[in-house]
Amino acid sequence: MSLFDYKVSDLHELLHKKEIKVADLVDESYKRIAQVDDKVQAFLTLDEEKARQTARTLDAEFPTNSNTGLLFGMPIGIKDNIVTKGLRTTCASKILENFNPIYDATVVQKLQQQQTVTVGKLNMDEFAMGSSNENSHYQKTRNPWDLDRVPGGSSGGSAASVAAGEVMFSLGSDTGGSIRQPAAFCGVVGLKPTYGRVSRFGLVAFASSLDQIGPITRTVEDNAYLLQAVSGLDPMDSTSANVNVPNFVSALTGDVKGLKIAVPKEYLGEGVKESVRQSVLDALKVLEKQGAVWEEVSLPHSKYALAAYYLLSSSEASANLARFDGVRYGYRTSNADNLLDLYKKSRSEGFGDEVKRRIMLGTFALSSGYYDAYYKKAQQVRTLIKKDFEDVFEKYDVIIGPTTPTPAFKIGENIDDPLTMYVNDILTIPVNLAGVPGISVPCGFDNGLPLGLQIIGKHFDEATIYRVAHAFEQATDYHKQKPGI
Repeated sequence: MSLFDYKVSDLHELLHKKEIKVADLVDESYKRIAQVDDKVQAFLTLDEEKARQTARTLDAEFPTNSNTGLLFGMPIGIKDNIVTKGLRTTCASKILENFNPIYDATVVQKLQQQQTVTVGKLNMDEFAMGSSNENSHYQKTRNPWDLDRVPGGSSGGSAASVAAGEVMFSLGSDTGGSIRQPAAFCGVVGLKPTYGRVSRFGLVAFASSLDQIGPITRTVEDNAYLLQAVSGLDPMDSTSANVNVPNFVSALTGDVKGLKIAVPKEYLGEGVKESVRQSVLDALKVLEKQGAVWEEVSLPHSKYALAAYYLLSSSEASANLARFDGVRYGYRTSNADNLLDLYKKSRSEGFGDEVKRRIMLGTFALSSGYYDAYYKKAQQVRTLIKKDFEDVFEKYDVIIGPTTPTPAFKIGENIDDPLTMYVNDILTIPVNLAGVPGISVPCGFDNGLPLGLQIIGKHFDEATIYRVAHAFEQATDYHKQKPGI
């Protein structure tokens, strides 16, 4: 039995009893990476020397450090678009292949305060643009449940590393489903917090009004511990919300009696595979037995979410990625004739196809003569989608549906069909547009491939979705299943 089969709270107890050391946990992580990462390819950069030194330091301090938090000594992986001081951060792009940040993201600082151990940086779709992890410049991460299938994206490396038992947990980022979709594909727990709950300072921006950092873990309880650690107001991030951070773990009561669940008919309709639809209905029966009630509702503007999202996110990306110009940092072409040539060649040689596609779409949507027809209209649709959620939440506590319309697809199956690839996020994107929190928890299997249940909550009400997710998890054993890699 791996040490990583234990919950964080169990490992914390073993550390306090001195039955294990931090060095044992770090050793377990690197041993497992050595065993399986040549197949899974979740990590882009490892920080083994520093991690082992940190473990030795923590073990030496431990007898005198009685106020250690629950995350003390726990190995963690960080998505490669979250900056780490002195540790290469590439966003899985050629344009940042040699970028060594000179500061830590706020979430990394918070984890250091909790005395976690950073194992390394995790693969992703380039600049978080993708749903399959096939857009990385460096390697294709594979799904630990079936190595011929994708792990999801863009936080595919983050989800695969946890599913494969390489780290206790990881941080990902979610712009249109990039935590929840890979969590569903890999059979782990992934949460997108409310927009503003977690600081974005140090997260390399894709779409600033949509991006959120969040935790990926094996269990709901571990997820709550990790969110607790990284949440809170940050003066370095103007979009960080000044709201109270509750004790998320105390919400895990297992009691959902009287809870009112809304099930959007649009989330179980056309395009959703029957096995996925049935897994959601079975999950609702589990919650019904525990005293919850559910009713079908409508989110009528959700059918416009995909189009609105790709216009808005691409527009923001075209602005955010303008900074990568070959002048100040990152890749610079070696054969430019003048400044304009330097810009054009550095960007065309440094960015991948998907990033170029979205920059072009976003630049077009923001251009004179098209702004009102596309970007402004998409913002108006976003407001309608947000209003749909607000209307439902006046009567219901949570919204439940599938995380993805299908289980994980095969590598290469959709890579040449951008529209089919984009549709993979159709059930997660409305959550980002509305800014509300959502979690994916394992809820079944289709021919050995994991399926995810998505639980969506009110603004800054992660506690309630944790309560529902934990109650469902305790009544089932899907989270205990492990890939046979």
